[in-house]
Amino acid sequence: MRNVGLFKAVLILAILGASATIATANETDKSAFMIVNGKTAQPIGHHEFCQVHSAECAIRSDSRVRVHLDQKRWKELEAVNTAVNTGVRPATDQEIFGRPEVWEFPDGSGDCEDFVLLKQKILMDKGWPAAALLITVVRQTNGDGHAVLTVTTNRGDLVLDNLDSHIELWSDTSYHYLKRQSEYDTGAWMAIGDGRAPQVGSLK
Repeated sequence: MRNVGLFKAVLILAILGASATIATANETDKSAFMIVNGKTAQPIGHHEFCQVHSAECAIRSDSRVRVHLDQKRWKELEAVNTAVNTGVRPATDQEIFGRPEVWEFPDGSGDCEDFVLLKQKILMDKGWPAAALLITVVRQTNGDGHAVLTVTTNRGDLVLDNLDSHIELWSDTSYHYLKRQSEYDTGAWMAIGDGRAPQVGSLK
């Protein structure tokens, strides 16, 4: 039985060109998908972003979307993640705008939210559905806030992160997940039920 499982994992890995962890995830692996616990407050930075870019925050979806992750889609994710991570210079909002919290499409430089906004926009321009591209707020192990892009796929919720060139399943990262955009409304936010307490230790 173990040999059969290993063979399947290697086969899927070859097809996708992805990590074994992502490749073997499927619809029945509960840990591969985040659990949301109802509506929560919209981050102030995103609220202000929506005042300027109202169309970006008025996209609605009637149903949950999990993109079928084939080799083409995987390569698109990798290409966009790499292009934005290497093409945008990390800088704080204070350095760019002179104030602490501004969400905006980066013009050469930006902070974590800006990286996410650009990745989301590029993937949407490539035909990816907005309902599968969710801005997500997390807490790092040092307690600092951070933002990543969650991509909902049939093989799990994947994380595109400006601090890591590798795309991983959300459950394989060290972050504590707090909230993310609603799958049904890009202007609404949902709380995340992150039940991985042993992995995040002292975080609350």
